[in-house]
Amino acid sequence: METLQDLLLREVGKMPGTKHKDQRIAVFVDVQNMYYSAMNLFKTKVNFNSILKTAVSNRKLIRAFAYVIEADVKGEKNFHDRLTQIGFEVKSKELQTFFGGAKKGDWDVGIAMDVIRMAPKVDTIVIVSGDGDFADLLKYVKSLGCRAEVISFKKTTSAKLLAEADDFIDMSSNKKKFLI
Repeated sequence: METLQDLLLREVGKMPGTKHKDQRIAVFVDVQNMYYSAMNLFKTKVNFNSILKTAVSNRKLIRAFAYVIEADVKGEKNFHDRLTQIGFEVKSKELQTFFGGAKKGDWDVGIAMDVIRMAPKVDTIVIVSGDGDFADLLKYVKSLGCRAEVISFKKTTSAKLLAEADDFIDMSSNKKKFLI
């Protein structure tokens, strides 16, 4: 049975601006969003190991997900294996090619569903993406009492997403740490 002190500590961990060692977190990385943001802004790749360590920040990691699109590119399997070694559960989808050659691959709905499933089990949700489509999702998890954090590059992050985040880490502010 949970003591009053345990309950208070858990609730304090859900307050904006508060990070502590007993906080249970789940991390959700939109790999394509981070990859293309880093390439477009800096012509380099992202250090996903550093992202995970920063997201966890001495708290209790419950689960970490990395969402990837299989594009049949050289080295793709090695990259996915490396994400697993770092500590991510890798979820993959094949790139869809439509009649006429148009291609599409995104995980927005899949990420949202996993966040909704995990929110009751954690104190903090960390979204690693700048996609504004996640703004309503953050508003929802906050209504459940979860803390909502975002890690991404500020230049490619939606203002709506930033407005909903309890905490934001701009990866551009420490390129040595977050870029390879």
